[in-house]
Amino acid sequence: MMKEQIQEAVKALHEGKVVAHPTETCYGLAADIFQVGAIKRLYSLKKMKKEKPVSILVRDLREAEAYGEFSEKARELAKEYWPGPLTLVVPRKKSLPLWLNYGNDFVGFRVSSNKKTRQLVVAFGGPLTTTSANLSGQIHVYKVQDFLDQGLVPDYILDGGQIGETAPSTILKVVGEEVQILRQGPI
Repeated sequence: MMKEQIQEAVKALHEGKVVAHPTETCYGLAADIFQVGAIKRLYSLKKMKKEKPVSILVRDLREAEAYGEFSEKARELAKEYWPGPLTLVVPRKKSLPLWLNYGNDFVGFRVSSNKKTRQLVVAFGGPLTTTSANLSGQIHVYKVQDFLDQGLVPDYILDGGQIGETAPSTILKVVGEEVQILRQGPI
């Protein structure tokens, strides 16, 4: 059953659709970072301003390094806390599509420890956006009904049931050896 759900979600992503998925912190929304239409749809669904950046969900550090400049310090943090509720914000590489977080020199990366989401990223075979599955400015959601109640209806839902209500991921900006906390979370 779960394999079929993952395959359906991957198919939707390849078609440029937005998929809701569970993480270890709250529900998220995924889209293919290389499809401008998918990114526009994501922003439209969330009613999010285009200036607001989204993070990238990757399989591992190696995949993240294809799109971001990881200093030794950033690598250390990734190796210690990934997979888990840590988003690392690092300088972006030119390999990232220009339309993703347009005008922003930095981008956040995350490796989720949620089993379904890890399977989704591996099955998809490339990086995906990740942003909370709620309307912009609304509370984070921990079950499917929560985001549906907000009027947010993604194209496909990878249901992970009720997620334990924890804080969203910790966000650290890492440039060289300097680490700045952008959002305090579980780590």
